[in-house]
Amino acid sequence: MEAATFTSASQFLAVGNPASSSSCYGSYSPRLLRYKLNTNALKFKAHTSSSIRASASSDGDSVVTLLDYGAGNVRSVRNAIRFLGFGIKDVQTPEDILKAKRLIFPGVGAFAAAMDVLNKNGMAEALCTYIEQDRPFLGICLGLQLLFESSDENGPVKGLGLIPGVVGRFDSSKGIRVPHIGWNALEITKDSGILDEIGNRHVYFVHSYRAIPSGDNQDWVSSTCNYGDNFIASIRKGNVHAVQFHPEKSGDVGLSILERFLNQESKRTKKPVQGKASKLAKRVIACLDVRANDNGDLVVTKGDQYDVREHTKENEVRNLGKPVDLAGQYYKDGADEVSFLNITGFRDFPLGDLPMLQVLRYTSENVFVPLTVGGGIRDFTDGNGRYYSSLEVASEYFRSGADKVSIGSDAVYAAEEYLKSGVKTGKSSLEQISRVYGNQAVVVSIDPRRVYLKDPKDVEFKAVKVRNLGPNGEEYAWYQCTVNGGREGRPIGAFELAKAVEELGAGEILLNCIDCDGQGKGFDIDLIKLISDAVSIPVIASSGAGAVEHFSEVFNETNASAALAAGIFHRKEVPIQSVKEHLLKEGIEVRA
Repeated sequence: MEAATFTSASQFLAVGNPASSSSCYGSYSPRLLRYKLNTNALKFKAHTSSSIRASASSDGDSVVTLLDYGAGNVRSVRNAIRFLGFGIKDVQTPEDILKAKRLIFPGVGAFAAAMDVLNKNGMAEALCTYIEQDRPFLGICLGLQLLFESSDENGPVKGLGLIPGVVGRFDSSKGIRVPHIGWNALEITKDSGILDEIGNRHVYFVHSYRAIPSGDNQDWVSSTCNYGDNFIASIRKGNVHAVQFHPEKSGDVGLSILERFLNQESKRTKKPVQGKASKLAKRVIACLDVRANDNGDLVVTKGDQYDVREHTKENEVRNLGKPVDLAGQYYKDGADEVSFLNITGFRDFPLGDLPMLQVLRYTSENVFVPLTVGGGIRDFTDGNGRYYSSLEVASEYFRSGADKVSIGSDAVYAAEEYLKSGVKTGKSSLEQISRVYGNQAVVVSIDPRRVYLKDPKDVEFKAVKVRNLGPNGEEYAWYQCTVNGGREGRPIGAFELAKAVEELGAGEILLNCIDCDGQGKGFDIDLIKLISDAVSIPVIASSGAGAVEHFSEVFNETNASAALAAGIFHRKEVPIQSVKEHLLKEGIEVRA
């Protein structure tokens, strides 16, 4: 009988309905037109790194089998494997699993949908046979969860049943933010092999569901992590390994884990620096505002209250460097994430911006921390009348190397409609993308400006008492949301918008402030406290950083999970490492 082959992406979508709180980032990628890219015109240099690179095995066995079941983008895993000097063989049939010498399963998407695909294609049985034979296996994120008996996600849903236990959702009533996003610490519980020497380092998690250690599965557990409760961070039994975190997004530490699995006899060229990780770290994010200058070259720029042009006779676009080069440098400098914002994306068709897609592809080859991209993610009809859904636009970004997409104006319109009607239509870009890729893959970028008030009762929106009085001595302000790069004010406040987009499926909020942008006087603490106290998803503080003290201030005085900066990093006024050293001195946990 002919062996079953993988379903297409569209078939995958038909067999499962990923929830807005997906187990791991990523899910189905809808089919898009293929584009011919003029890579010569981009003139990007291939980047190399001196950190970690494994040599091929002496017997020439330098190929790893990858179980990518058609459910989403695993570009970052592929890039990490290739970066370490190994080739990739994709699983096409169950027999490919049984013939594998080393098998990596980077599970993505929702539990039920993944099990449907594996069962319908005969992969589940082959996978169980392979693991039961104690052959080299590494599961990542959902690739760990599927090994358990069942999951509560859209369930209960039966898993592969190899490990006793049920995968359940984090309990947000314990005061934690869900999804669990960021760099957290591991507690090694037994000889883990691939986790040697990294017990005191942070690794990157992004998930809403987890398995709990118990007496029935304790012989499998090799490490745990604390987030509300202790949950299983990794398992090991013989040659079988699986991790809840993402080694391909955990920098040099993650690459060392992958290398140990791929070639356990190799001697690493660089060991991870010893750290003192103990809990979820505050994140320091480097942001790159990207646009074409007047000559058509793609450059990193920075605005002064969103104005990116120099105040000179030529009035040229401010040029602070090349995006791929800067992203690579920030990765080496210790940035916990890199965020690209295509600041003209609201005007133009984003899939026509092929250089931006190439920036993501080149960056993801050598940058092994999370990448976010924003700008122009919305439904669009091109000049030929061809309609593209926001889901198609986001999928191309994910396929090109993005881990998260940031939605701005379109999320404002969706929130306005939701607050007016009280109905979730499921048709907005925010709802579509979070439903398919999981809410942890969707960031909503809020661009508010202060509107000062004498009396907070003067408006229907949430107002706060501000630290700095208004121009006429006003003690209060509400924060009016804007669209189209801050050019148009909307009848909705930042507080109301944040609450609405959380309900619609956002997994994280990037909170900007037009008044503070480019001023270097510190974050808007009043705004950030207002929003971070109002929602249960992570909030990223943005706009206004000018000194290391501004980072400790925002973390000490608000519930922000991360802080983002741009200009001070681009102009080398404040190095990322200086920010982290200051935070450590202030007793604030960060990734070393």
